[in-house]
Amino acid sequence: MLDAIERCLALSQRARAEQGEALAHTLASLQATLDEARALMTPSVLADDRAVLELDLTGYLTAWSPGAVQMFGYTAEEALGRHVLFLYTPEALGDEDGSIVELASELDGKVGVRAEVRRRRKDGQVIWVRLHIFLRHDEAGEPSGMLVQLTRIDQALTPNDKLNLHARIIEDSDQGVLITDANERIVSINSSFTRITGYSPEESIGQTPDLLRSGVHSPEFRAKVRAAMRGAGPWRGEIIGKRKNGELFPQSVTISAVRDANGEVSHTFSLFSDISEHKDAEARMQRMANYDPLTGLPNLCLLTQLVGHALMESKRTKAHGAMLVIEITRVGAISDTLGTDIGNELLCEIGRLFKLSLREADVLARLDGHKFAVALFNIEKREHAAVVAQKLLASLAAPIRVASHSLQVGGHIGIAVYTDDGHDVPTLIRYADVAMGRAAQNIEAGFLFYSEEMNRRAKEHLRIESELRHAIGNDELALYYQPKVSLRSGRIVGAEALLRWRHPERGLMTPAVFIPVAEESGLILDLGAWVLEHACRQISAWRAAGLSMPPIAINLSARQFDAGLPARIAAVLERHGVQPEQLNLEITESLLVRGTEHVVAIMNELVAMGMSLALDDFGTGYSSLAYLKKFPISTLKIDRSFVIGLPFEENDCAIARAIVTMAQQLRQEIVAEGVETPEQMRFLRELGCDQLQGYLFSPPVPEADFAAMLHEGKRLAFETLP
Repeated sequence: MLDAIERCLALSQRARAEQGEALAHTLASLQATLDEARALMTPSVLADDRAVLELDLTGYLTAWSPGAVQMFGYTAEEALGRHVLFLYTPEALGDEDGSIVELASELDGKVGVRAEVRRRRKDGQVIWVRLHIFLRHDEAGEPSGMLVQLTRIDQALTPNDKLNLHARIIEDSDQGVLITDANERIVSINSSFTRITGYSPEESIGQTPDLLRSGVHSPEFRAKVRAAMRGAGPWRGEIIGKRKNGELFPQSVTISAVRDANGEVSHTFSLFSDISEHKDAEARMQRMANYDPLTGLPNLCLLTQLVGHALMESKRTKAHGAMLVIEITRVGAISDTLGTDIGNELLCEIGRLFKLSLREADVLARLDGHKFAVALFNIEKREHAAVVAQKLLASLAAPIRVASHSLQVGGHIGIAVYTDDGHDVPTLIRYADVAMGRAAQNIEAGFLFYSEEMNRRAKEHLRIESELRHAIGNDELALYYQPKVSLRSGRIVGAEALLRWRHPERGLMTPAVFIPVAEESGLILDLGAWVLEHACRQISAWRAAGLSMPPIAINLSARQFDAGLPARIAAVLERHGVQPEQLNLEITESLLVRGTEHVVAIMNELVAMGMSLALDDFGTGYSSLAYLKKFPISTLKIDRSFVIGLPFEENDCAIARAIVTMAQQLRQEIVAEGVETPEQMRFLRELGCDQLQGYLFSPPVPEADFAAMLHEGKRLAFETLP
């Protein structure tokens, strides 16, 4: 049993050493008690229990008696000339040694130091001795050395004393002690167990350690602990336990098994300490090191760490990001007028408003004083940083309510882009700060990029966004229609409605100019709704005019593709009296990777309404046969990038042939986009392509021109083509 206690205390000592100096005193007490027990239970190996040593004033041995040989195991040759420190235990070093000579030198020939101390024998055994030191003098009466007498304290314990000592070691420990039998039933606990967990002996004895189980650990973790209890070897670590009152608490645990004479596990010792305060202190230190004490936001230290990791990742992924430095104006004047407390509350409220304008993945930090910083990770385009800057400035536009005051502030923002402007955090922050300073001097600009080129691009982006918002409500948008022609009959069998912007200064603008801005700013939802509404209105008008209308296709953005899309389309169809089969929906491959189950459910609902789905720009994105199997797509459109080289580019020919063959096997219709020459048309017709769309037959035309084509019955005359 004593061996088991020794092992548990040794494991506990290693665990507790990691918890700091605050626990060292208790461990030393336990170790001393154990050493005392070990010494008292060790039979004497000495014929004479007294040793006499002589030392010079510096502590080196000059005499070594036969009793010292027996007491310590060193011969006179091994001991003489060595410093007395070689007899000391590691624990004693520093506690006594430096003071012995000084204390002895102060004596006047009388008994100097009396003490009971631990010393170490040659074989490593630690023994207890009673120590007497006398000061020696030379003929002139000057101190010349020391005489040291050591008496071995050697007294065996009775069996009853041993049991009492063992019980005292366990009971006096400030660690919780839990002893289980071979069936993992609790057979003994100490008072610290009750103090830590709240369970009394009556509530614990006979139970299993699951009494403290919190339920937060994985089966794999519990299996490791259970293996240690069954004798797989000592285990030390941290466990989340549960007190009697249901409170969870972290504990540092050491588990060791005790074996009987046959080598079988008879008992298990578990020693544990409540490390809640240690963890709380650790968390407080971590928070002090990484977070601003006023706002609770990350500080410069944590910001540097997070952005540093992002920069390392960007080297692999080639992703873009940005650093924004924001200086808030008028906070100093407000603090001077209304007091520091109001100024501090204002900064906290500004931090809250900024967080509402950012994504969850973005990092908002407070640098110092009136400066904040924002790190944007993995932005699709560098210009997106300008959009965020605009949102942050907009959040400061309205007065901010603090206590009974309505306070108006402003801000200036500088932006540095990685990795264009810099490859390390200090450089990015410095450049963003420089750009912020320039923005503060610029009356017109609320924000500026460090790069002049980025400033120009950002301004253009924001100008288009602003003008596009105006265009939606100012009748500047129009739909043009590009016919789809059958490669069997040459007749018009459909058309694609394409959005155009009649810009008052730039003239007619194609979607390539403004659709990316609409996607980034969210205006694509308004544009998509406008296209659907006007296409259905036009279909209804043509039908009322007696025109035989083929299906009209409109393009859907991935942003429009949500659970409410079928209902929105159904409402527009009903409002204009348009049949679902008169409307085709074109989607791009990027939509198909957003989540199969979600997208398939919406597609199936649209198809059930009677509409058909076409996959636009096939082959340019994430083309996969798996998509064509999962999704209810009836038409594939070959992108013009594969058509332009026909029939002379070998690779384009191979790709076109493969797409057509695959679609035929899947019974899907094929439409070739961007057909501009008779040679392209002939090649596609011979492959078995169903339809073409391109300038060979007609460019996109206004609604009146398309209606005229239908009225005249315009068709592609194959026999007249050169």
